[in-house]
Amino acid sequence: CEDCGKSLIGECKLHGPLIRAKDRVIPSRARLTLPHYLTLRVLELRAGNQQILGVFAKKVIQKRTQFGPYVGQLSTKLTCYDESRLVLQVLKDGGKYFLDTPNEDCGNWMMFVRLARNQEEQTLVAYQHCGEVYFTTVKPIEPHTELKVWYAADYAKFMEASAVFIKEESDVSPLPSVAKEPVDSWICSSCGSTFATFALLESHQCIHKDRV
Repeated sequence: CEDCGKSLIGECKLHGPLIRAKDRVIPSRARLTLPHYLTLRVLELRAGNQQILGVFAKKVIQKRTQFGPYVGQLSTKLTCYDESRLVLQVLKDGGKYFLDTPNEDCGNWMMFVRLARNQEEQTLVAYQHCGEVYFTTVKPIEPHTELKVWYAADYAKFMEASAVFIKEESDVSPLPSVAKEPVDSWICSSCGSTFATFALLESHQCIHKDRV
């Protein structure tokens, strides 16, 4: 304590605690890359203060507007899976890699874009070009509308996913299987699709249940 000149363990009983000044919170890399005419909104707050975010337009965005490339870590296995986001892979040097985003400091704002459940709510299409993934608007996006994405037809084939939507709101097109090795795969008993993790399989089974 500089007032009484003593070295103490903990607070000084005579002069009390120090006034603590906190550092300013710095936004993550992903949040800093968000274009000025887009905004993030918290859609849901889960256990442990986990925020479910969506990307919304602040002004009209024209059709054929391209965003990207998507920033992520190239990985042979998907370490971070979110059932509301697209699984993305790219072909580089003859190998197929996941674009993994385990945290907000290794990706850009595109990691927050949620997948579209049907054609009506789809505003973006994802595709691969020169080893990178881009999102392009498929129609004009009005202010306060959420940006939602699905695969382009050719990219859907590459990802082994459906390129066709079922119009019912409760129906979700199946996500692509993310593993080829039978050693670490989980197999769906209903359709035979294989998944790298049990979480992916569980999500896929939920889709079957919804359809029933």
